[in-house]
Amino acid sequence: MEQRIVIIPTYNEIENIRQMVRKVMSLQPPTHLLVVDDNSPDGTASAVQELQKEYSDRLFLLQRPGKNGLGTAYIAGFHWCLAKDYAYICEMDCDFSHNPDDLPKLVAACEQGADVAVGSRYVGGVVNVVNWPMGRVLMSYYASKYVRMITGMKISDTTAGFVCYRRKVLETVGLDRIKFKGYAFQIEMKFRAWKLKYQIAEVPIIFTDRTLGTSKMSTKIFREALFGVIELKLKSWFGRL
Repeated sequence: MEQRIVIIPTYNEIENIRQMVRKVMSLQPPTHLLVVDDNSPDGTASAVQELQKEYSDRLFLLQRPGKNGLGTAYIAGFHWCLAKDYAYICEMDCDFSHNPDDLPKLVAACEQGADVAVGSRYVGGVVNVVNWPMGRVLMSYYASKYVRMITGMKISDTTAGFVCYRRKVLETVGLDRIKFKGYAFQIEMKFRAWKLKYQIAEVPIIFTDRTLGTSKMSTKIFREALFGVIELKLKSWFGRL
């Protein structure tokens, strides 16, 4: 069984993708990488295909016909990885807001007993966020507190998108029943794992805002997260999760 792989969803990440691929390929122990590209018009997929000539045994590309949300990209990637028998399946952004050097720490946390390892911005307060305006830092920090209050989860960074899962978690959380497509997807994944009593560990990371490319955050995505949390809690009460 291959040990570890990281999934990176992309849409118009031509400014970051080459550097990110080379960085992940340099990690030790060796890590496989699956890029899930949503038909980026800027040539992101073509850049990955060129790099596959160098890393044919560890770099993979899953191309989708159009942009259909972060959550569906990850679910497609999870299914691909489960079919390939990976033991540890990670997720991260392409914009270097998540430092690839932290990937081995997340995998190590799972190897040491955690079922889910979260790269957490807030487990030590808000000091681990760099280059965000203070207003955005506070909004994100208190959004996580809001999620904890509604759901009951004891996780400091509930919206984190830098995560390592043990294979068994993805096999049992009900991937095909995941509803949310934006950042609420990250909350729903953690909530489902928590309801199944999987052990969730938080690993402190330094989160640095992107310097190249464009953020995919929107008010629609924010609203989905805001109201989706309440929906998740109600569904859990009535056994409909």
